[in-house]
Amino acid sequence: MLSPTPLEPRRVVLTDDGPALIDGPVDLVTADGAVLHCDRFVVALCLCRRSSTYPLCDTSHRRRRHPRSGQ
Repeated sequence: MLSPTPLEPRRVVLTDDGPALIDGPVDLVTADGAVLHCDRFVVALCLCRRSSTYPLCDTSHRRRRHPRSGQ
């Protein structure tokens, strides 16, 4: 069973054109109630919904990235 409040604070980093990076380990609860236990020290959470391993990032967002002007 999940604790209603974390024992220690978690840090979430939002990246430009990429995933949200969450300090782990964490338990992710999906919309259907399934619990995914991620024991990595940083978990990449997909924000683009292109990942074949959604809700975890598989770097699919890189295939659709537009080149920045001037580069």
